Amino acid sequence: MQRFSSDDLKEFSVSIFKKIGCPADQAELAAEVLSSADLRGIDSHGIARLIGYVRLWEKGRLNPNPNIQVVHEAPSTAVVDGDSGLGLVVAPPAMEIAMEKAEKVGTGWVSVRNSNHFGIAGYHAMLPLHHDMIGMAMTNASPLVAPTFAQERLLGTNPIAVAVPANEEPPFVADFATTTAANGKLEILQRKKEPTPYGWVQTKQGEQSNDSFAVAKGGALLPLGSDRDHGSHKGYCLGAWVDIFSAVLSGANYGPWVPPFVAFLDPSDHPVGKGIGHFLGAMRVDAFRPADEFKSHMDQWIRTFRQAETISGEKRVLIPGDQEREQEEFRRTQGIPLHSAVIDNLKELALKFRVDLPS
Repeated sequence: MQRFSSDDLKEFSVSIFKKIGCPADQAELAAEVLSSADLRGIDSHGIARLIGYVRLWEKGRLNPNPNIQVVHEAPSTAVVDGDSGLGLVVAPPAMEIAMEKAEKVGTGWVSVRNSNHFGIAGYHAMLPLHHDMIGMAMTNASPLVAPTFAQERLLGTNPIAVAVPANEEPPFVADFATTTAANGKLEILQRKKEPTPYGWVQTKQGEQSNDSFAVAKGGALLPLGSDRDHGSHKGYCLGAWVDIFSAVLSGANYGPWVPPFVAFLDPSDHPVGKGIGHFLGAMRVDAFRPADEFKSHMDQWIRTFRQAETISGEKRVLIPGDQEREQEEFRRTQGIPLHSAVIDNLKELALKFRVDLPS
């Protein structure tokens, strides 16, 4: 794989977002969210997604200059309408609203409608960390997932992220799909023409498969746990929770009506809401106990788990966020590895918009 400077890729993304009509500040923010994914090793949600946003814009499904506004609120809650904007630029101001409410009353919760794919959930969940707050972010997504015992695709990969501040230790950052594997990881295997592990997907008939193109052939991704005997009902419940909080609560589309991210598939002719939905929350630590006291105990919690005796062959117990933080440190100096198929997509964008692609 060829490696690129994260700064160069970010600058390229900014240029493309501006070309489709994003204001400079929103183009910078959108590129920052994509860059964060690449730096943290979440390659499926970084610059590889750029061409997908452009195709949504070409289809008229994405508003590059949205009027993001609060349409309903209470002291600790709000509903935000994203005006069909990039989820990359809709979710951060929604989290800002959550933090403002948390500052005033202890916690803030914002449900978002009429948005689009918002990148990695972890980016948004980590925004409150610098304010001694716990952050939470989740979003519903294109229906590619069959609930336990179902053949029909009714849920998205519906990720959940939670970020918790510590004192001397790095923060706890859990960011995970509610499926056995995110769709982006499936796309990576498709580019490599490699099979999936068993437990990721099922065929159109509901049979276990290791075909990375199974979903494209009418099959489905599986909930976290893969099958009933291994706890897929729990993954199904988590995905359903995200769908309800993000969409049923906000007025976005839910279940099978969530608009597909891929532009070659059209949204439902009979939507039940507006766009896709997100749910973001911020909790002021000192609304529960003194922040320094809490963060000191978080340090102890992290160190206790990190120092746990490991099973044979494993060097250490990982704390959620460790791998992503280490990837970021490495990739800032060594560059972002891009698959040839992603580079081809970027070349296509460079040619279309007459923007120089970094080498």
